[in-house]
Order: sequence, then C-alpha cells, then structure tokens
Amino acid sequence: MKKTIDIISLGCSKNLVDSEVLMGLMEANGYLCTHDSEDPQGDIVVVNTCGFINDAKEESINTILEFAQAKTEGRIEKLFVMGCLSERYLADLEKEIPEVDGWYGKFNYKQLLKDLEGAETQVCEGKRHVTTPRHYAYLKISEGCDRHCAYCAIPLITGRHQSRPMDEILDEVRQLVADGTKEFNVIAQELTYYGVDIDGKQHIAELIEKMADIPGVEWIRLHYAYPAHFPWDLLRVMREKQNVCKYLDIALQHISDNMLSRMQRHVTKEETYELIRKMREEVPGIHIRTTLMVGFPGETEEDFEELKAFVKWARFERMGAFAYSEEEGTYSEQHYDDDVAEEVKQARLDKIMRIQQNISAELEAEKVGHTLKVIIDRQEGDYYVGRTEFCSPEVDPEVLIPAEEKKLKIGEFYDVRITDSEEFDLYGTTIINMI
Repeated sequence: MKKTIDIISLGCSKNLVDSEVLMGLMEANGYLCTHDSEDPQGDIVVVNTCGFINDAKEESINTILEFAQAKTEGRIEKLFVMGCLSERYLADLEKEIPEVDGWYGKFNYKQLLKDLEGAETQVCEGKRHVTTPRHYAYLKISEGCDRHCAYCAIPLITGRHQSRPMDEILDEVRQLVADGTKEFNVIAQELTYYGVDIDGKQHIAELIEKMADIPGVEWIRLHYAYPAHFPWDLLRVMREKQNVCKYLDIALQHISDNMLSRMQRHVTKEETYELIRKMREEVPGIHIRTTLMVGFPGETEEDFEELKAFVKWARFERMGAFAYSEEEGTYSEQHYDDDVAEEVKQARLDKIMRIQQNISAELEAEKVGHTLKVIIDRQEGDYYVGRTEFCSPEVDPEVLIPAEEKKLKIGEFYDVRITDSEEFDLYGTTIINMI
C-alpha cells in the first residue's frame, strides 16, 4: 500500500485544475489522494501555491511554514511545494525553508511522481480527479498570457500564452460528461486569445460551439476574457447555443483613457463603451462580470469620477474591485511611482463598491416573480443552495430554496420561481423538475 498524499490548493481555479491533474496522476500510480484535508497526518503533503498578489503570497508562505512545522513535529513525513509562488521565487524559497523536500513550478509538477518513485519509474497517466461537486468542473483551455498589462505579474509567472489542442479539450469534456459533469466553467488567463499562438487566429468561438454540441453538456460559462480585439463571433455562439450561459467574465480594470494607457490595456474608453453596448445588444439578458482597479499610479480625481460614471452607466450584474498594490518585476513597479496614498485608494474602493452594491440589489430585485433554471449545489441548514446560469460557483449570488418544501437532488436542474431578493442572493420555490 502506497502512502497517502494530501494536496492543498491555494489561489484560483486554474491552480485547482493543476491539483486535480496531479491527483489523477498519483492515483493512477497507486497513491491515495485527499484534497484540502483539515488535519493531514502521517504521509505526504503537497502545497499548490499562488503568487499573484501580496496577500496570496503571504497566505502561501504561511501555509508552507505551517506544514514545515508539522514535518518537524513528525506529524507528516514529507512536504512538497508547487505552483506560482515556487515558479517565481524558487531560489529564495529553497534557501529560506529547507524543510521542504522538493520544489516544483507551474509546469514541471508531474516530476514529483518520478522523484518519489525513482527515475526509472514507468509513469501511468491518470484521469483527472475532480474535487468540485460531481455536476460541475473547471476546464482550463490555455496557460500563460501575452498581454503584458503594466500591473500584472502573471506573464512573469506563467510565460507566454499556450493553447491546449482543441481535440484534447473536447476529449476531456466528453470524459467529464461520462463521469457526470453537466456544467463547465471555462477558464484561462485570457480565453479570447485561444488559438492565436497556434495559427494566428482566435478560435474561442469555434471551441465553445463544438463544446456546446457535445451531448450531456448542459451549461458552459466563460471566464477571463480581454476587451481588446474581442472575438465578436463568440457573442453569436452565446446567443444561438442554449447551453452557453449568458454570462461573461471580462476584466476591464478602468475606463479613463489616461489610466487605460498607463495600464497598457490596448483599448480606449470609447471602445470599451461600444464593447458593452454591443454585448448587451447581441446577447439580450447577458450578465457581465468585471473587475476594476482603483489607485493605480497617476490616477487623478478626474479619472476616478470617470470610473464612477462608467459603473453607473454599465450597471454590471457582477463586479469586484481592488486597490492597486505594487508587484515586483512588473512594468508599473519599475517605471511608475506608487503615488496614490493608501487612504485615498481605500476611500475610492469603498465608494465604487457602494455604487455597485446598490446596482446589484436593484438588478437582483428585478428577478423577483420570474422563473429561472437553477442547478442545486448543496443543502445547507434549512435551505437547498443553487445557482442560475448567471452565477459562477463560489463567487456569485446563490438561490436559496426552503428544504421543507420538497426533497431536491444535488446536481439536478429545477424550475425555480424567485420570491424574494437580497443585495446578492435570491430566494425561490421550485416549480417542476427540468430533467
């Protein structure tokens, strides 16, 4: 009997997919894998780190140190680290935390198996071990990014954009469907660039259309698009294919031409307004999720007023915002002074989020009285908790349905009549099973 390996996943869903691939590999070669155990003991721990922003780096380092202490105390036998943080800071980490038995980056983590087994081991590739509820999964279609925004460290960590072969992706979708997956959350650092590194053309619309035609694919949701050179044909696919959710996650970051230029976003204010107008015209009912940044170097009060006006105009269904923080090695860290005071950044962040909270409450209230298709994720206390096509797992509003009404099945779709709303969540009652 081989040892148990517990994999701790930090950071984004793209990291989670890497952990799931590693788990499948290890299980195919005789190991027993667990994921994010509360108290791993006795065998091997692998920490899959995030290195995107300072808070994520701190969480990753603290987690490594926690398990290094567990190894010192004899509660685990070996400790390995992989992911973004070790990809970027390998030499420093090796020196500072010698308790770690092996360090791996974003792309060489499969070497861990050979290091455990010996160099001559015949490695058996395994089926990805999905850790999310059976009915949904994340689908990573590419790695890396060629955009080089001034503030972003992702290209420093992941390198240039690399698209996965389309046939490989579609085969993975078919396998996941066979295992019970109904909902696919398509992820990438920049999904609209998919295929450009292969033949110079954007193939995201073609990929999503082919995915939508696979029997058993109930929902496809798109994450992390880029506004410049947007592939318009993707909107046609979203409009025509019923199983492609009317949902798009597209980080816009700012609206003033001054900020967009300094951020090196390669898009203008006018083009951004036209992009939003066209999305809503081409895909009626689309829910747009975006992320905005305040306090970037050089942001003036005038720039911020433009951003506030944009948020009020766009009325984003989903919006997050964050204050700029300097990231080592980025263009902005090397070429700009971080000249917006921290208290100003926080004040601007609070103001923009207050605007969005009111918008969100109004938009969710508009759903009251409507009947929506809902997938049930779990039962929690007195409620079943589900989501509509407009809601991605873990980050978006949920639909709460009283558990006393009737027994519902996790992972099944139901017609739900929305009866009430809060700032973010909805309440409803089931009408009829849609399956």
